[in-house]
Amino acid sequence: MIPQQEIERAARLIREGRLVAFPTETVYGLGANALDRAAVRRIFEVKGRPSTSPIIVHVDSLDMARRLVREWPESAEKLANRFWPGPLTLVLPRAPVIPDEVTAGLNTVGIRMPAHPVALALIRAAGVPIAAPSANPFTRLSPTTAEHVRQSLGDAVDMILDGGPTQVGIESTVLSLAGAPRLLRPGMILREQIEELIGPVEVSGRIENGAPHPSPGMHPRHYSPKTRLLLVTDGALPAGRGAYLWIRRPAPAARSVQMPAEAAAYAARLYETLHALDAEGWEWIAVEKPPEAPEWIPVLDRLRRAAGGQ
Repeated sequence: MIPQQEIERAARLIREGRLVAFPTETVYGLGANALDRAAVRRIFEVKGRPSTSPIIVHVDSLDMARRLVREWPESAEKLANRFWPGPLTLVLPRAPVIPDEVTAGLNTVGIRMPAHPVALALIRAAGVPIAAPSANPFTRLSPTTAEHVRQSLGDAVDMILDGGPTQVGIESTVLSLAGAPRLLRPGMILREQIEELIGPVEVSGRIENGAPHPSPGMHPRHYSPKTRLLLVTDGALPAGRGAYLWIRRPAPAARSVQMPAEAAAYAARLYETLHALDAEGWEWIAVEKPPEAPEWIPVLDRLRRAAGGQ
C-alpha cells in the first residue's frame, strides 16, 4: 500500500491544479480536479486529446456522484448499488458545477467509483471529484502499470502513484442513462448483467469524426500499439517478422504468445502483453480473433479499434 503521506502529497497537487497519475482497477488514470477548468485543459494538452472526447469523472461515494448530476434515476441507484465501486461508468445529465472542458460541451457527464484503494484514498484526501482518462497519449495503449505511464508521458505528469499492476486490465463499461439506457462502450461489466437489473439496453452506433463523442474510446482507432496490429483467423499470418497472440490456433511466428482462454483473464493480460511486444520492435503484431461470444465483446472492441476498425 502507498504510504498515506504520498496520498496526501498527491491530493495537494490535485487541489493545486496539477496532474497525478494513479491506479484504478481498470487502467492507470491521468487525474486532475474535475472542477478546475485549467487543470482539465492540461489533461487534453498532455495527452494530445481532441476536445470532442469527454473525460470520465471519478468519485468516492454515491453522495459525491449525486452532487455532480441534475438527475439520479432509479436505474442509476440500482446499478451503483450493484456495481460500484467497480468498472462501470454512468452517463447522466450534468450539474452546472461540471465544466464544459470535462464533457466536450455536452450536457451529460460520465461518472464512476473506482474499485481501487489508492484511487479512492486519493479522491477522499483531495476532497474533489477527479477527472481522469487513461494516462497515455491519445489513441495509444492504455497503461496497466506505473512504468507504462513513465515511458509514455514522462515528466509531463507531476506525480505518479504506483499501486502495482491493474486487475481488470481494460477500460470501464460506459452506459448512458440520459434517456433510454444505451451502451456506449463495452467493458467487463457486460450488457447482459446490466439488463438483468434495469431491462433492455440499446447499443450505440457509429459516431462521426469531428462530432463530440458521448463517451471516451469511441474513435475508430484507439488503444493501439505503435507496432501495426491486425486480427487474423486460422493462423493466417502476414509476411515478415512479427509476434502472434493466440488462444486456440498456434502458427509459426518469430514470437508466439499463448493468451488465456477465459475472457476476463485475457483482458487482464492484453495491454501488458501488447506493451511488452511493442517494445520489441516487430514488424507487426497479429492477434488470433477471439470468439464472438458476449463475454468476449469488450476484448473484441479493444482489438478491433487497436487494428484501426478492422
